Amino acid sequence: MGFFGPSGTFTEKAASRLGGELLGFESILEVLEAVEKGKVHAGVVPIENSIEGPVCVTLDLLVHEYDLKIRNEITIPISHNLLLNPEAEIEDINVIYSHIQALSQCRKFTESLGVDVHTAPSTSAAAKLVVGEKNAGAIGTEKAAEIYGLKIAARNIQDYPNNVTRFVVVALEDSPRTGNDKTSLVFSMLEDKPGGLHHVLGEFARRNINLTKIESRPSKEKLGSYLFFVDFEGHRSDPEIENVLNIIRSNVGYIKILGSYPAQGDD
Repeated sequence: MGFFGPSGTFTEKAASRLGGELLGFESILEVLEAVEKGKVHAGVVPIENSIEGPVCVTLDLLVHEYDLKIRNEITIPISHNLLLNPEAEIEDINVIYSHIQALSQCRKFTESLGVDVHTAPSTSAAAKLVVGEKNAGAIGTEKAAEIYGLKIAARNIQDYPNNVTRFVVVALEDSPRTGNDKTSLVFSMLEDKPGGLHHVLGEFARRNINLTKIESRPSKEKLGSYLFFVDFEGHRSDPEIENVLNIIRSNVGYIKILGSYPAQGDD
C-alpha cells in the first residue's frame, strides 16, 4: 500500500493501522499515480484536518486528474512536536521547517518564537532537512525524530488540542456495502440561480439522509463557478441513496461519486 511519505509522516501512521507492506511516495500526486498505474493496490492520503479544513490538493486531484475511488477512511489525532538536533536548544533556532499543513496548525507556537518558517514536502522531509543544522528546527513526528536522530524539544505544539486529521484510502474500486457506510460526492450546479443549491441539498433532507460534510472549491473553469463536496451517511448502492442520486443528476451540471466506504468516527 502506498502512502504520502517518506517514512515518519502522520500518513504512514494512519496507513500502518491497515497492516501490510507500506511504500512511501514523495507527494500526494505520486501516491494517486501509483494507484492508477497499478504499482500499489491502494494509497493513503490526507483529505481533511479539524483545524485547517480540507487538503485541497487531494480534493482537486480526485476530481480533475484521477478516476479513483475512496474505499476507506482513517481518522487519527495529530500531536505536533518541535524537533531539534541533540546539541541545539530552542533559543538557538531561527528557522523552522515543515509541511504547510503542520506549519498552519502550529502558527501560534512559531510566532511566539519569532522564527522564520519554510515549507517542506512533508514533516519527515523537514526533519531530514535540519539534520546537523543547529539553528534550524522541524515540526514532525516522534518516529521522524527517531529516524533522523533528533530530539523532541517541545511536544503538543499545535494551536488547538483537539487536532484530528482524516485520511482516505483510494483504490480503483470503492468498498462493498457494510450497513454502516458513508459516501463522498462532488457536483456543480447546472446554472447559477436562487435556491439551486438548496433544492439539491433538500433532496437529502426530505429523505432523512444525514449530511456529514459540505464544502465548496473553485471549479477552475471561471471566477464564481464552484464545485460542492458532500459527505453523507449511506452507501451508493442503498436503494434510497440510488434514488436521491438519480434525482440529483437531473438537477446538476456535473456529478462524480468519489466513493462509498465504511464510516469511522473520530478517535
